[in-house]
Amino acid sequence: MLTRVSRLRTSPTIGFLVLAAACAFAVHAAGAAVPDRLTNQEFWRLASDFSEPDGTFHSENLLSNEARFQDVMPRLVQVAPVGKAGHAYVGVGPEQNFTYIVALKPDIAFIVDIRRGNLDLHLMYKALFELSADRADFVSRLFARKRPAGLTTTSTIAQIFTAIEAAPPSDALYQQNLKAIDDHLTKTHGFGLSPNDFKGIEFVYNSFFTDGPAIHYELTGGFGRGGGFPTYADLMAATDQGGHQWSYLATEASFKYLKDLETRNLIVPVVGNFGGPKALRAVAGYLKQKQEIVGAFYVSNVEQYLRQDRIWNIFCANAATMPLEPASTFIRSTRGGFAGVPVSGPGFNNALAPIQEDVKNCSAR
Repeated sequence: MLTRVSRLRTSPTIGFLVLAAACAFAVHAAGAAVPDRLTNQEFWRLASDFSEPDGTFHSENLLSNEARFQDVMPRLVQVAPVGKAGHAYVGVGPEQNFTYIVALKPDIAFIVDIRRGNLDLHLMYKALFELSADRADFVSRLFARKRPAGLTTTSTIAQIFTAIEAAPPSDALYQQNLKAIDDHLTKTHGFGLSPNDFKGIEFVYNSFFTDGPAIHYELTGGFGRGGGFPTYADLMAATDQGGHQWSYLATEASFKYLKDLETRNLIVPVVGNFGGPKALRAVAGYLKQKQEIVGAFYVSNVEQYLRQDRIWNIFCANAATMPLEPASTFIRSTRGGFAGVPVSGPGFNNALAPIQEDVKNCSAR
């Protein structure tokens, strides 16, 4: 059985020579718009060429630990461009990005994370979105449990998770689904997965299978298990302070939107350190050449680690290379505590900030 700790891998130290990025993102003819669909070859080339060496973090981050992140959603859709042509999304981490993407409806999205494991996670999601007919089918596949009778496209997300939680996990379904995921990525799409990618996808899918809908964020590498983190079911059924559900599985329309975007290869995972020499600048260069503006950039709480590592100024300079406008918005996670599940207690909160204003004093060299 694979373990979470076994997934943490040591990689060569990433050099932070920003000038080396100057030739890293020459990929397209200037002025060409983002196509309605990326070819399989183009998707894999972007994911591969923009990526940096695999890095490590103190947790697997298979799902979000931000229980109250939906509180920011009503304000986000007011200040950031929504469904406006010529706008892109950039994010980090796991499934929380899907909820932001559904709300903002960008032309294209890039998910940039220091861990190759996050790329493997998003490849798993990509396959499951494309293979699933509806939300109930998707959740059934995600946890390798037989779809309960009675679930329809009008079922609430609470009804779907209650039914799936009551269904026993199936080893036969797990093996069948894992093969379907691998085949879909390699045979249908033709992606050049490495042996470590196959292992990474197996690790991720095994984690969802083993823990089921109760899976939650965990600390690893000597940091302890932590506690009080929201489960997957909690996150999908969460609401903002007004009681509105924004999660990507809250409605069939949201699921269908993401399924369509994934099918058109327009959610691209990239391996990269925010303070590294290539990934963010490569994304910025591509978006400039495609005449796309970054509408929103979900940075979570990554900046605190960049400051600890004394490379936040490099991240700021990287972000300053992105095509921006006054409405371009950072989505940040801020701490009032650590785990922060109780709504009334301390924990993670989300804050919005104008990207242009925050990076105006950083050199975009």
